[in-house]
Amino acid sequence: MSKTPSRPTDLGERTRLVHAGRDPFEQHGFVNTPIYRGSTVLYPTTDDLLHRRGRYSYGTKGTPTTESLETAWTEIAGAAGTVLAPSGLAAVTLALMSCLKAGDHLLMTDSVYRPTRQFCDGMLKKFGVETTYYDPLIGAGIESLMRPNTAAVFTEAPGSQSFEMQDIPAIAEAAHRRGAVVIMDNTWATPLFFPPHERGVDMAIEAGTKYLSGGSDLLLGLVSANERCFKALRETYDAFAMCPGPEDVFLALRGLRTMALRLREHEKQALEMARWLQARPEVAQVLHPALETCPGHAIWKRDFKGSSGLFSVILKPCSDRALAAMLDGLALFGMGYSWGGFESLVIPFDCASYRTATSWAPGGHALRFHIGLEDLDDLKRDLDAGFARLRETDAKAA
Repeated sequence: MSKTPSRPTDLGERTRLVHAGRDPFEQHGFVNTPIYRGSTVLYPTTDDLLHRRGRYSYGTKGTPTTESLETAWTEIAGAAGTVLAPSGLAAVTLALMSCLKAGDHLLMTDSVYRPTRQFCDGMLKKFGVETTYYDPLIGAGIESLMRPNTAAVFTEAPGSQSFEMQDIPAIAEAAHRRGAVVIMDNTWATPLFFPPHERGVDMAIEAGTKYLSGGSDLLLGLVSANERCFKALRETYDAFAMCPGPEDVFLALRGLRTMALRLREHEKQALEMARWLQARPEVAQVLHPALETCPGHAIWKRDFKGSSGLFSVILKPCSDRALAAMLDGLALFGMGYSWGGFESLVIPFDCASYRTATSWAPGGHALRFHIGLEDLDDLKRDLDAGFARLRETDAKAA
């Protein structure tokens, strides 16, 4: 029996993150819910077994460890319930499979995370779901693309790599008028900077691999849902038994407690770096929604409570060789396909080959940056040397 007093309901963000999903007196007074590893759950009597009496029935149905994170995330996201998955992409597939069936039509933002697109064009197509890609800037105009069999509208704000800002409330209002479910990949902002269910989203996806972890050392996905969608989501989760490992869940719970502090630091660091890059002669444009010069800034300012450490830049024209010279010699920026950890990262990207509803022609090489928690002067010095290599390489080739 818990001896923990009831918590007030009007707690601040940081207090909720510290206390959500935790009851020390259910764990003999230990602060954190421990790692429960197991498949089999024993019942004391035949009658209990046959009627499945008890809080837990089998490892795939949940443990105190997984329940702790589900409960905490449900509170933080303002949802009816949450399910966990072994990766961000797994969370995407769970959300989609919970509301789609053969013969349905899906509207998918053209700026979506590319593996989500591959799932739609491969697996969903194979199972008889048609996907139409739409301009992420369409807003309430999404209604013109809806059909009688449109079951879901998938959003992501800002767009993966290219950072278009979607008008989520307008899209949600239009989609709901036609009976469609609204899904959002909210990994960039997390519920701390964009409360998805308050803005009309039915199911919100988070790659806990990113900011929830904060350490670049685990894979995890979460899907939170409102009352309308949680029952179907939970049934789909139970059918797939798509369970994350208990150690990863434990690490995510540990990361949860400090996520607000880390996010604010990433926000501050990234904004300063974005403005520094904006002033560089080698840079044509910085794609960061919190910058006043970014096309999606007005929507960001209206709907978001903050910005994270991820943004993109468009360079002025340079050769491939010059870009490689810049990136290959960086000492503090790693090159890798993730973000959200304590370290700074950069990747070159080009969306042109897989966009179908919009075109991507920025006029120069594009780079996506994640700004970590290092000293900014050191990061600037690293990039400054990289830009010098870029200029020297092209100068020698001229």
